[in-house]
This record gives sequence, C-alpha cells and structure tokens, in this order.
Amino acid sequence: MRSRKDAFTLIELLVVIAIIAILAALLLPALSRAKITAQSIACVNNLKQLQLCFHLYVADNDDFIPPNDFVFDMATLQPFPGNEGPSWCTNVAPYDADPAGIEAGLLYQYNTSIGIYNCPADQSTIETPAGVKLPQPRIRSYNMSQSVNGISYAGQISEFVPHYSKFTEIKDPKPTGLLVFIDVNEDEIIDDQFGIPVVPDWWSTGYWWDLPANRHNQGCNFSFADGHVEHWKWKVAKIFSVPRGYQQAVTPNEWDDYNRVEAGFLQDFP
Repeated sequence: MRSRKDAFTLIELLVVIAIIAILAALLLPALSRAKITAQSIACVNNLKQLQLCFHLYVADNDDFIPPNDFVFDMATLQPFPGNEGPSWCTNVAPYDADPAGIEAGLLYQYNTSIGIYNCPADQSTIETPAGVKLPQPRIRSYNMSQSVNGISYAGQISEFVPHYSKFTEIKDPKPTGLLVFIDVNEDEIIDDQFGIPVVPDWWSTGYWWDLPANRHNQGCNFSFADGHVEHWKWKVAKIFSVPRGYQQAVTPNEWDDYNRVEAGFLQDFP
C-alpha cells in the first residue's frame, strides 16, 4: 500500500512562497507600467475631447476662440479685476470642490462630462487656501495657453505675448505647433491660464510662470490648435519647489524642456 503525504513540508512551503515572490517581482513592475500607460492614454483622450469642444465653439462663434479670461491673484485669493470671466472655465483647481466653475464655462455645453477636465494620474486633493489638505479629489488638471485668447491684468501681458482671438489669426506658430490645453503640475496649478515669458529681455525670462505636469512617466500631454495631442517626455523632472503662486527658476539642465514649451507659444515674436 502506497504512503501519502498529508501536508507540505516546511521546505516545500518555503519554495512555493519563494516562487510566488519571484513572480510578483516580475509582474508588479509590468502592471505598474501598464497602469501608467493607461492613465496617459486616458489623459490624451480627455485633451482630445476638450480640443473638440474648442473647435465646436470656434465653429459656432464666427471663428472666435473661446475667451481665456480667468487669472487668479494669490495675494487676494480672488481673480484679478476684470478677469472673472466669461471664460472657457473659472474653476480654481486647488480650492474649488464645486464644479460650478466648469459648468459655467463656455466649453461645457459641448461636453457635459466633468471627468474630461481631470487627468486620471492626478491624485491631488482639494485643499483650503491655508494649505490644509481635504479628502475630496480635485476636478481639474488642465490649463489653456495664454496665447489662445488669453488676457492681461493691468495691461501687463497682452503687449508682450502673441494673442490670438480668432482661429484664422494663428500664424506663428501654425495651428500644428500652437499649444492649447496643457496638463499642469498639480502642485502649481491655480487658475485656468498657462503662461510663460516669451520676450528674450523680459525680467522673468528663465522662470516658469506655470509648470507642466510630470506625472506621466516624467512626461506631460498637450493639445494643439489643429486638434492633435502629443505626449512629451521631459529631460528633467518637473517638480514644483516654491510656494504656490511663485515663479520657479529654470535649472541649468532643463533649458531644452523650457525652450520646447516656449516654442508652443511663439516662434518669432519681436
């Protein structure tokens, strides 16, 4: 009569555990990469949807680009006077849990999904103006370029920045090169306009006014005026290291990244 083992020996159990650990070590990085890729693809789709809304607005409004009229003043925690809207959106990303600023925006009528305003890789939450973190996820991750019908406060921007109010005015860069919607760093985003200095001798050249996102495997997604969306990989990680509302200096080794973004606002502005 054959004998039968009634249980694993300790050595057999340890071998099984070791095999499971090895398989987990092999699979978890692949699953993590797959998750990152899926989130980036979903973010690209969001930007395509927003860009479609942008084009529908242009078609419905005799070639006029949707206003980009919401710039927030960190000193007063209010929009700059005259910059309250109407705009494509008036949501203050880190503070507004209420979607009213999105729903009142000029693009919402073309797609009533609040979800397309939020990057799925953006895990940030709402906070108070004092910086106290709250549990509710934020509802917006994207800004629109200052060159796309952006506005000035006290006349300080428009005279220095290419400013397109109609789609057919877009010449430099061409629609294939002009940035429209930008995936913004969650530690820096505030209002709805993404700005960058574009005059070589301006005092703030060499500073990020706004900082692109870094959450897609050290990369970011952008939409362009012709409707296409691109994923850019950064040479240097984009980590916001100054208080919200302050400008951050370009580090010596990230000028290629900075110049690449700047080229999406202009190519030859005097």
